Amino acid sequence: MFTDKANRIFREAIENYHIINTVDQAFENKYDKNEDVICHLLYRKCWIDTVQWHYEDIIRDPQIDPVAALTLKRKIDASNQDRTDMVEYIDSYFLDKYKDVQVKENATINTESPAWGIDRLSILALKVYHMHEEATREDATQEHRDVCKTKLDVLLEQRADLSTAIDTLLSDIAHGDKYMKVYKQMKMYNDDELNPVLRNIKK
Repeated sequence: MFTDKANRIFREAIENYHIINTVDQAFENKYDKNEDVICHLLYRKCWIDTVQWHYEDIIRDPQIDPVAALTLKRKIDASNQDRTDMVEYIDSYFLDKYKDVQVKENATINTESPAWGIDRLSILALKVYHMHEEATREDATQEHRDVCKTKLDVLLEQRADLSTAIDTLLSDIAHGDKYMKVYKQMKMYNDDELNPVLRNIKK
């Protein structure tokens, strides 16, 4: 199943990030895009999510310097754009993979594209990793560990359900029962022609 591979790659990316465990570390993709483009994209996608996860932790520090917070907010904005771009790259991969499928007359469209489901799967991998940390944290109370273990069980069930849904969607697309129709996100707040604040600065 596709999600078996995706979940494995997500674990690799998260575990490799935590070897150094700093948002400023250099990124190196262990998958060559010329040899296995989808693995390359999945690893990069989860690395972006992992760095942003820790950006979000840092910016919530009540003692953070306001200037540092603004700098970090800019990094989060850039990371969000990278995340969206990666989702669109992954969907482009699937569009190309299934371009020759004969779509059935009664085929239907899904509420989200495969890559946006995969985006949620990547975030779930991070939730599972960090909730497991909390459920096994030795300096936490037993009550805290028990609560986190209960939450971890729910996350694992959610990941299994989402994995099944993604694999089913990909199978339906491959057999012509579903078809892909991808819309670009068209984010407006980063565009200096569409964001009125940025547009006014240019004048």
